[in-house]
This record gives sequence, C-alpha cells and structure tokens, in this order.
Amino acid sequence: MSGNGFTTCLWFDGDAEAAADYYLSVFKDGRIGRIGRYTDTGPGETGSVMVVEFEINGQKFVGLNGGPQFPFTEAISFQIHCADEAEADYYYDALTRDGGRPSDCGWVKDRFGVSWQVIPPGAIDLISDPDPGRASRATAAMMRMQKLDVAEMRRAADAG
Repeated sequence: MSGNGFTTCLWFDGDAEAAADYYLSVFKDGRIGRIGRYTDTGPGETGSVMVVEFEINGQKFVGLNGGPQFPFTEAISFQIHCADEAEADYYYDALTRDGGRPSDCGWVKDRFGVSWQVIPPGAIDLISDPDPGRASRATAAMMRMQKLDVAEMRRAADAG
C-alpha cells in the first residue's frame, strides 16, 4: 500500500463540481485539483464533468458524476472535530444552510445529501466517560439533541 493515504470518492448525480466548490466555501483549507470530462465515448454528455479532485482539511476527495443510481445515506458520514464551540456553530450553520438540514445527535445533512457529524470539544469525552453512569446520562442527553450542547450533556452526566 502506498504511503499516500486514502481518497474518498463521492458519487453525485451531475453536481460534483458544484459540490466541490461548495465544500471549499465551507472549509477554508482546501483546493480543487484535476477535472476530468466525459468524452464522446460517454456515458455522460461530451464535455461535461466526469470527475473533480478536491482536498479539504488535508483529506483528498474525488467527486464523480455517476448518475442517480447511488444516493448518499447516513451509513457513511464525516466527523468534524471542532476546536471550540464557535467552530462547531460555524460548521453546523454552514452545512445546514441553503438546503441542508439538521438531524439527531449532532449530525447534519448538507444540500448535496452528504452526512456530517459536528462534534464540539468534550462531547466524545462525556459519552465515553470511564464511569458508566456518567457516560449513560451524557449519552441519554445527547440522544435528545440535534445540535450538540456539551454544557447540557455535562449537566446530565453530573446529575447522578
């Protein structure tokens, strides 16, 4: 295996380039790489974007315009471990704007249907607390939330 890590391929129904541009507007550390276009051999329209390479926060992606056969599901998601509450708020708001939507337990689905987990600092520590009672109470509180509220999770954990 090469030392270059992995590249995540995201299958889109015609809007891979728009998605790459969108992700670069949300994540400030990113760039567009090569763009491959369909030729007269198809299956897409000649000249239209087949694949677009992009990188955000050091993670390599390829957006593939493959068609409607394989829509995104929550079975695959990307975790965003945030440095502070302000960063968590930024990503939560940015990814739910313009057609995105919140889900449970800090998950959001962006306007392209890709699922993200916006994780503020301290959330993982609370649900994995070595004290099973604290972890259970923090997890129970989290399960009632859409956007994660670490202060409320901490209050629940401490309530035992």
